[in-house]
Amino acid sequence: MAHYAFLDSNNVVTHVIVGRDEDDTAPLPDGFDSWESYYADRVGQVCKRTSYNTHGNQHADDKVPFRGNYAGIGFTYDEARDAFIHPQPFPSWTLDEASLLWVAPVPKPDDGQQYLWDEDASSWVAAAPEPS
Repeated sequence: MAHYAFLDSNNVVTHVIVGRDEDDTAPLPDGFDSWESYYADRVGQVCKRTSYNTHGNQHADDKVPFRGNYAGIGFTYDEARDAFIHPQPFPSWTLDEASLLWVAPVPKPDDGQQYLWDEDASSWVAAAPEPS
């Protein structure tokens, strides 16, 4: 079983499906060299395989990461990096080239509390505790 992402004309993911394993080529219809090309033909959009086990450019099973992050609707496929990139959460955040994740300009406190990013203040703000 493999997952495939479909891209619009701006390389933004419009949907993700579960499809045939990329190594299971015996049933591949004539005229197609990959499941990506087969699904692309059927849907009418560019199709790229994505790995459910890849996040932050790390594979969950210590295997080689595939395309940076598991694709989600609204993610962008970056052709130069051959990777799926999450939408930028805030204008001040920058893309970490190693993890391919967005990083706040100020590190999040590591004191066990919950925090939310305040873009106007450019800082982390303690989240209100949940009612009991």
